[in-house]
Amino acid sequence: MSDERSKRVVRGWEGRYFEDFEVGDVYRHPLGRTVLPVDNSWMTLLTQNTAAIHFDAHLAAQTVWERPLVDSTFTLALITGQSVIDVSQNVKANLGWDRVRLPNPVFEGDTLYSESEVLSVRSSSSHSDAGIVVVRTVGFNQRGEVVIVFERTLMVYRRDAAPSRNRVEPVWDERSRRALGTEARS
Repeated sequence: MSDERSKRVVRGWEGRYFEDFEVGDVYRHPLGRTVLPVDNSWMTLLTQNTAAIHFDAHLAAQTVWERPLVDSTFTLALITGQSVIDVSQNVKANLGWDRVRLPNPVFEGDTLYSESEVLSVRSSSSHSDAGIVVVRTVGFNQRGEVVIVFERTLMVYRRDAAPSRNRVEPVWDERSRRALGTEARS
């Protein structure tokens, strides 16, 4: 019979705090993501982007690309999202994107990956609980072709000033244990 109190709770990755960033560090973000046709359609609908090259396959077939292009704001959002686990999990504020470049197109079916390099780190002059970090993020497809590059400036909490990550603990009763089949066995 196992004693629930003897289990060791291991905290998951909570991201970097301001003190963890060093100029020159490169973070290879762990998750890739395949762009689905629905991603492109929904993004154009959500943002009211009326450029038919994103959603009209017949029209797109008549262009040099011969197929729909993925909305570039989707690419920016996806690659930014991929970087959160390493760069902005403990963000106080996103301050901006600069020098956004899209050197190669993204198509439905491409799988995108990314990495970020820390360009600068400094204390905030107006927020003692955070610092300013600038990163350059590069997104590339399954062939290694760079599809987006941008610099992002963010305000990141210091470890001792970040909001609490206390979690609600589950309350187990005998009825819950029986329903899950985890009741004590003799």
